[in-house]
Amino acid sequence: MDPYQEHRNVRSPLDKKPVNTEDEKQSTVKNQERDEVVKTTEPQPSLVDHLNDLRKQLIKSIATFLSFFLFIFVTINKWFPLITRGHELVVLGPMEVVTFYMSISAALAFGLSLPFLCHFLWQFVKPGLNEKESQFLGLYSPVMLLLFAGGIAFGYFVVNPLSYHFLVSLGAVNFTVMVSAQEYAKFLLMTTLPIGLLFELPIVAMFLSAIGLLTSASLKKVRKWSYVILAILSGLLTPPDFISQLIVLIPMIVLYEASVLIVVYKERRNMAVN
Repeated sequence: MDPYQEHRNVRSPLDKKPVNTEDEKQSTVKNQERDEVVKTTEPQPSLVDHLNDLRKQLIKSIATFLSFFLFIFVTINKWFPLITRGHELVVLGPMEVVTFYMSISAALAFGLSLPFLCHFLWQFVKPGLNEKESQFLGLYSPVMLLLFAGGIAFGYFVVNPLSYHFLVSLGAVNFTVMVSAQEYAKFLLMTTLPIGLLFELPIVAMFLSAIGLLTSASLKKVRKWSYVILAILSGLLTPPDFISQLIVLIPMIVLYEASVLIVVYKERRNMAVN
């Protein structure tokens, strides 16, 4: 019997098999590939799932809009002084009364339900956005609503009264001016809703800059042509008088210059971070 057999069975630390780093790397790569395969094999939302989600959001949007519409239509006498501003309007038939009430109720219901509609739309498009787009819309959605509300307020308190009095005074020189309720409703919507959309210009510029389609240099380069386009839009979206077009064009130019400054600031901040 060998008295040293027990000691021979004890291995020295030097006898351990050296670790093969290449094997570890290959094992890590295989694990990563396996994880990717597992992720890709997970069930993805089908077209039917997207359509069902869209249907749910549309149902909630329509229900919200109809709720506000019915509330305003029932309480239209409460809103009437704010809408007409004390102007004497005439109706040319019984159906024009219903048309006036419904058009005003629809416009006010759209304005009141707009935050909810944007939220429902956000819930639908959010899963399909990448991280950059999701962060942008999530951060600037409140700003979009504020700009739209600011444009509506600017049209209601500034553009509408000045343009209305100018046109009525111009016609009163040679005519007996009688404004129908239906024409007044069209004029009111023309001087409010389009201006609210035009006030979204800075957000559009910021979004195009965020996805790399617009730079401050390009904005400065096409500044003159942009002024011409803004003048054309002001003429198309406002009543056909010089006063209204000029009143709308001035804030549009200010918003364009603000867009240039915002894009310059974001570019400098991105350079500083990088």
